[in-house]
Amino acid sequence: MRLVAVMFIALAACGPVSPERAADRCEERARDAQGPTFGGTVGVNSNSGGFASASIGITSDALRGRDPLEVYDSCVLRLTGQPPIRPARLR
Repeated sequence: MRLVAVMFIALAACGPVSPERAADRCEERARDAQGPTFGGTVGVNSNSGGFASASIGITSDALRGRDPLEVYDSCVLRLTGQPPIRPARLR
């Protein structure tokens, strides 16, 4: 019975994506194509004291030098079968 539920959820995830949701997902991918991303966390707690972490990420699109607007357009087209409903909002 669990297998059937998992298969149903997996099939639902493969269904059509709304144009708005596709635009949101693809904008994130296009922003990542602009170059490396950096993150960091610094904090203190009463159990272990201070802590810090850092991360650097880069996507294959950024490594290949793909135009972020092309990444956005092709991503939306792949997810919906239609051109984007709005221009990419890249910050």
